[in-house]
Amino acid sequence: MTRADDEAYRSRVRGCLLGGAIGDALGGPVEFSQGQEIVAAHPEGLRGFVAGGTGWPAGTVTDDTQMTLFTVEGLIRAGVRTDRGLGFTVAVVHHAYDRWLDTQLLPGPSGALDGWLQGEQWLYARRAPGNTCLSALTEARKGGDRIQQFGGQAVNDSKGCGGVMRAAPFGLLPAKWFSAEWAFDSAAQAAGYTHGNVTGKLASGALAAIVHAICQGADLNSALDSAQALLAQKPGHEETSTALAAARELAANSQPGPATVERLGGGWIAEEALGIGVYCALAYPEPEQFLDALALAVTHSGDSDSTGAICGNILGALHGETALPPELVFAVEGRGVILELADDLVFEFTQQPRLHGEYGPETGWRQRYPGW
Repeated sequence: MTRADDEAYRSRVRGCLLGGAIGDALGGPVEFSQGQEIVAAHPEGLRGFVAGGTGWPAGTVTDDTQMTLFTVEGLIRAGVRTDRGLGFTVAVVHHAYDRWLDTQLLPGPSGALDGWLQGEQWLYARRAPGNTCLSALTEARKGGDRIQQFGGQAVNDSKGCGGVMRAAPFGLLPAKWFSAEWAFDSAAQAAGYTHGNVTGKLASGALAAIVHAICQGADLNSALDSAQALLAQKPGHEETSTALAAARELAANSQPGPATVERLGGGWIAEEALGIGVYCALAYPEPEQFLDALALAVTHSGDSDSTGAICGNILGALHGETALPPELVFAVEGRGVILELADDLVFEFTQQPRLHGEYGPETGWRQRYPGW
């Protein structure tokens, strides 16, 4: 990469993760509201953070962002693990979700910390976490205090959106080392740690493939073309393929608005959440329309935080961090940690020799990101 390429890549990574967080925080307080109620309360569109009740101040993120951050941490630690002469192993992300589960079960950091992210007190908050994520990870512990076999797939038939809402980071890894097919398959595998249905997995893979193509410079329609071509090769792709085709058809031929969004469903299930996020990004694709897209993505009778997060992931990767609405960026919960992880992801996959060294000098990187 040239220096300009490095800067563009870093901007896309930051934009994707922070864009997802602001979409999540925008939609979180209205997740269980009817679309008509949201429109009545915000006739100009929900364009600023609102409080979600006691203990949920304006700008608060939900489990969508929490799990996305642990996904990023897991990917970094999978990179560090390769120093041991082992290949890049997606199951390291399953271990990261085990640490996320601790944040949902414990009041705060306890005992010896496993990496730095687990020590962030603000992450120890339940923000309507998905029951499937909680139950699948708890069952994987088999009555113990840790998951017994990292990499095992969930034994359920859920295609809830809890896999796709955390899938974007897989698409952020550099194409020099990680292909679009790898991003697709790995995101699908990681979604399967909690969601066993094939559609839940393939919708997650499709989002990662969209983000991967965007990070290589593709425009949104080209990124969708390539992701859909990959998707069509996978057994059981029909529900996800149909949802993406419907999103593109509506974006091309219908007036943007909440009624159009609701024609795609409620976003509670994976393919609908992906379809809504894609539709809203297509409806308002320009950098100066970022907030228009997010406002549309959260205004419907469904899973507003997840659809907002997915739309924010896509447009953040497409336009980079400078397109993000500053009035939301400065106020979103955890901005410092989100950007810290974004930069560390870039460092791990572009500057590894300077951090690891040939024989692993004690830079502190391995203490920050243990390789397991």
